[in-house]
This record gives sequence, structure tokens and C-alpha cells, in this order.
Amino acid sequence: MGNPVVTAVARACAGANLATLRFNFRGVGSSAGAWDEGRGEQDDVRTAAAHLRSLLGSPARVALAGYSFGAAMAAAVTAAGEPLAGLALIAPPLALGGLPPPPPAVDGPLLIVAGRADTYCPADALAGLTRGWPATTITIIDGADHFFFGGLEALETVVTDWATKL
Repeated sequence: MGNPVVTAVARACAGANLATLRFNFRGVGSSAGAWDEGRGEQDDVRTAAAHLRSLLGSPARVALAGYSFGAAMAAAVTAAGEPLAGLALIAPPLALGGLPPPPPAVDGPLLIVAGRADTYCPADALAGLTRGWPATTITIIDGADHFFFGGLEALETVVTDWATKL
């Protein structure tokens, strides 16, 4: 949760006056638990979203933004019917086969961002990913790789634009 990409995304959302919640998946950092091959990690996303909703009170509209593995987990949770106000997938790991391509249950803006030099999320694979999805904004950041070295400021700008539409 201290990753520079995750921090930039949270900063962009907070700058758009959104409540934000960052968390480590089970077994990461000082979080309890152990890797569960993506199954339990989807529960982590659901639990974090439910916790944020409880803090905000009813009716709370929640959007998800996930980076890399977190993007895959956010997409999987959305595909399972989690109602969301928006979804941002940052550098989803397409090359690892870890992202299901179902139409998400989102009633707000959909965003996918990748770096032009990202080998885990090849830019040419993104258009095929969103076939059958509602309108999705795909943004490729020139000069950035999977870790957005040299592209964090551009990423923050793109996410801020998405967040202001929520």
C-alpha cells in the first residue's frame, strides 16, 4: 500500500475530494494471512469496500482503483457483481493471464491506464480486453513502464480526471 503507484492513485482520488482507503492484501507487509492464489484476495477487496461503505454511511457510492495484481482483483470482484460507481484498472497484468474480461457492473466511468513500455500490460492487448464492456477510457502513458517510472505525474493527472467524474 506504500507503493509509489498506489500512493499516486490515492493522492489523485483524495485531490478530487473522494474518501480513499488503501490496504495490503493478506500476507503482504504486516497484514495477517497468506497468499490464496487470488481467491482470498478478492475477499480482501470486498471486505475493504464494505468497510469503506460502513465508514461513509448509507448510501455510499464506492469506486475501485487497483494497480497490477490489485487491478486483476478489482476486475474479478466487479465481474462477480460488486456494485460500483467507477472502476480504474492501472496496469492490469494481461501478459500473466490474470484478468477476466467480463463486462463490469459499474454505473460510472471505467478507466484503464498502462505505460507504453509495460511488458505485463501490453498496450496493444487493451482494446481486445474491453470488447463488450460499456464505454471505457484507455490511456497509454508514453515513456512509462509497468512501474510508471517517469510517468507518475501523468498517471496522477489521468486518475484525477477519472475521479472527478465519479
